[in-house]
Amino acid sequence: MPVVEMNAVDADRFHAEIVPAARPVVFRGLVSHWPAVAAARQGDEALFDYLARFDRQEPVGTLIVPPEAGGRFFYNDDLSGFNFQGGRARLAKSFEFLLANREVERPATLAAQSISTRAHLPGFSDENVSPLLAPDVEPLLWLGNRVIVAAHQDPYENLACVVAGRRRFTLFPPEAVADLYIGPFEKTPGGPPISMVSFDDPDLERYPNFARALEVSQVIELEPGDALYIPYLWWHHVRSLEPVNLLTNYWWANAPAGRGQAMDAFLHAVLALRALPPHQRAAWKSTFDHYVFGDPDTATAHLPDSVHGMLGELSEEDAQRIRKVLGQKLSG
Repeated sequence: MPVVEMNAVDADRFHAEIVPAARPVVFRGLVSHWPAVAAARQGDEALFDYLARFDRQEPVGTLIVPPEAGGRFFYNDDLSGFNFQGGRARLAKSFEFLLANREVERPATLAAQSISTRAHLPGFSDENVSPLLAPDVEPLLWLGNRVIVAAHQDPYENLACVVAGRRRFTLFPPEAVADLYIGPFEKTPGGPPISMVSFDDPDLERYPNFARALEVSQVIELEPGDALYIPYLWWHHVRSLEPVNLLTNYWWANAPAGRGQAMDAFLHAVLALRALPPHQRAAWKSTFDHYVFGDPDTATAHLPDSVHGMLGELSEEDAQRIRKVLGQKLSG
């Protein structure tokens, strides 16, 4: 299934219509005017010269996977560790590696990940401005060769912009989680849990429901200057297709201040509810459906506004007070 493509979308429409609809959208040429994209079109050396203007020469998180992995950053055979080595390296070293391996048939795969432009490339965001987001949303850079990132989800809204190379995204809605065969939560290659299925050669005997996930998947290939909106918690598998690839992405959450992180609530729910007897879990499911996932007005429609309490409109101070009580209970 292809991803919807739109043109001539401004920031107001993006936030008022596209983000609330929670469906992926491609914006062809959204950032084609960026100086970084123009430099990449002149060649890899020109791109690296452009980035070097901003580089503070401080090491960034960098991963290397051996040639036999085929670019896939994953676990080792018994899931006790990973098939790659990680450390920190200066961007200049990554540039040298990528240039030296452009013509190698089966090179090792390098990924310099989640590079903070504010910390490592100050000034980049001043010249390469997102037309859809506020300036306080920091762009992150992702640099590498033919990297394969396993399907995962992020607790953020995401705008991904291709600067150099090409990337293929395979996207799945959050409800496809049961068909993606997600790996461990405690030990992950890059932070979020990942799908255990190899998209190059899916083992449908071991992972039979993955065929059902593919039926609802959306696939898109992006060129330099293109951008993709990935909605909150949508699963996405990412494949970089060229010897040199650079992506800029923006994460934001629109979460109310002082309420805490949704992932923390999920982890506590797993800890507190998963081991309960089935009839108790079912009872809590009904309670969550009513108070958390249902229409918030329905739960309080029969009560005066003055006694809505934590189910009503909370100030940041009220939310902080509730979090303090929760912290005391969790530490007991």
